[in-house]
Amino acid sequence: MLGAVSLNAVQSVHQKLQTDAHRISLLLQLAREEAIVRNRQTAFEVFGEGYQFLVLNENKWEKITDLDTLRGRQFTFPDTQVSILSQDTVSADKLRIVFGREPVSRPFKLILRVGSDQVAVNADGVGHFVVE
Repeated sequence: MLGAVSLNAVQSVHQKLQTDAHRISLLLQLAREEAIVRNRQTAFEVFGEGYQFLVLNENKWEKITDLDTLRGRQFTFPDTQVSILSQDTVSADKLRIVFGREPVSRPFKLILRVGSDQVAVNADGVGHFVVE
């Protein structure tokens, strides 16, 4: 009986991906709100084994350093593959989602994948982020 309880306490790859996706969806919502409040473009950018948040200052993207909640983070799995489906063309070298000063943006789907496990964050463009 104790062995069965111990096995259920260990999260699967899919559950850990969902946890990452939920965290990212909340941070994306915060980044979107920051863009509106700061009246400056704010971006979510994937790099190597993690992601960071940037703000556009005088035509130059800079890491957000004054908000601990929007600090750079590592993915739970270093081999996490990320793709972004959007109406906009995304350059192959930079995976970036940009939030403008307006309360409406383009819808997108952010997909996290490890092996055969996949989780998506859907954004409707008006501030709703749903993890699938």
